[in-house]
Parts: sequence; structure tokens; C-alpha cells
Amino acid sequence: MKTILKCNGEMVNIDNHNMHVYRAGEKNNPTLVFMSGSGTASPVYDFKILYDKLVNNFRIIVIEKFGYGYSDIFDYGFNIDTVVKQEKQALDSLNEPGPYILVPHSMSGLEAIRWKQLYPEKVKGIIGLDMATPTAYKNWSNAVIEKKIKSMRLYRKLKIQNIPFLCPVNKISLSKEEVKQQRLLIKRNAFNDCFIGEAKEVLKNAEIVENGGEIECPTLLFSSDGKQTMKNWLSEQNRFAKTMKADLICFNCGHYIHHYKSDEIGSEIMKFVNKI
Repeated sequence: MKTILKCNGEMVNIDNHNMHVYRAGEKNNPTLVFMSGSGTASPVYDFKILYDKLVNNFRIIVIEKFGYGYSDIFDYGFNIDTVVKQEKQALDSLNEPGPYILVPHSMSGLEAIRWKQLYPEKVKGIIGLDMATPTAYKNWSNAVIEKKIKSMRLYRKLKIQNIPFLCPVNKISLSKEEVKQQRLLIKRNAFNDCFIGEAKEVLKNAEIVENGGEIECPTLLFSSDGKQTMKNWLSEQNRFAKTMKADLICFNCGHYIHHYKSDEIGSEIMKFVNKI
């Protein structure tokens, strides 16, 4: 029997398009909102290895932005304020009022900071999973971006989908059906136009966030060894941790740290939330 796409969450109408949001756990528990990094084809399954360890003590929400997971793929402009507004609309429409503890991975670190800048009362804390910060992109140029976009278009043309640190496939904690769903989503979403649109706007979005002012909130940061990200990654993680007065926990592993260190991360999240 042929497998078809079948979402495990709810579709929300945003700007006349469907955005997929997954929810689990008791509503009166602290709310963790997971936000995916650039190019994660199926966030709801990508994060499962971690949120499965937390669902008994937290309200779990995974927002799949347009172009991600089961959500529609369309050109919405890719401005970071639009992204954050759409995410807020989705949560509001589902009667999830917050405040939230945001859990961004990689590039969605920009979104988490922008959330705090635009809706400070909605954000109770930030837990960064090797999250990017605006100054991390200081060494990038338009030429670097164009090179990355050219590679993405080539991968899509050649139907190359399984690149470990760009389109990782994590099967741990997934059922056979979920593995099939993840495979279909990778086939559908890998290097799609939304991912390319985000890449085109990332330097502008980083500048918007950097100029949006410093934020203050309880913060816990987890960092990889930086080998799959940028040359200045570890120094930037340390700089941001100092600015936020945050604990920084470094692991000797790849960028998708929740795939490698979910037990340790889950334990630290429990301790962190109990203190705030």
C-alpha cells in the first residue's frame, strides 16, 4: 500500500495557507515551543527524540513554518517579522496564550530573539539548541549566500536529499510509520523554495534582529563543537551566553545536538525550567 502524507498535528489557516502545528502534553504545564533550523524537512519528527523525554512534564508545541514539515510551500516574503507574526497567529488561533519557553535550533535562534523583542511578555525563557545569533553572520557575505543557494539548487536538481548536517535523517524514537512520513517529507521539502528564500534574506534578518535591541530573559544554551557550522561559532556562543548571563553547555558532537545528546539536554532542561 502506498504511503501518503498524513500529519500528526493540526492545520491552522494563516494568510490563506495551511501551517502545521503539533501539540502534546498537559496544557497547565510549562510550554516549550520548538523552532527548527534552516532546511529541517520534518521538524515534528526531527525533535521527537528530545520532546518524547519531556512530554510528561511540559506542554510540547512544534511549529512547522511554511515550507517545513506538513505546512504549505509558498513565497511569503521571508522577512523575520513576518515569520514571527505568523507563528504568533498560529499559537493564538489554537488558544495557546503562553508565556512560552522557546527552544530554537540553529537559524531559528534569530526568530527566538525577535520574539522576545516584539512580544516580550510572551517569552518566559529561551533554550538554545546550537542556536544562531545575529552577530554569528557577521563574517558572511552576499557571495557566500549565493554560493550556498547555488548548492541548494544543485542538490534539488540532482535529487540529493540525504546530507547528514543539512538534511539529517533521525530514526531514533520514531515508529515505522513516522519513518515513512519523514522520508516522504524529506522528498517533498528538501531544498525547496522556502529554504532558498530564507537563505536570501538571512543577512537582512540578522541585521533586523541585531538592531532590535538587547533582550533579557532566563536562557540556557547548548552548543555543538562548531565543526558543521561557522568558524566563529564557539566564540559567538560564548559571547551570547555572557550577554544573556546564561549557562552554556558544550558538547563534542554535530550541529543537530538533540540527535546526539537528548538525554543530557532533557535533564538540563528540567533543571533549568524548575529554577525560572
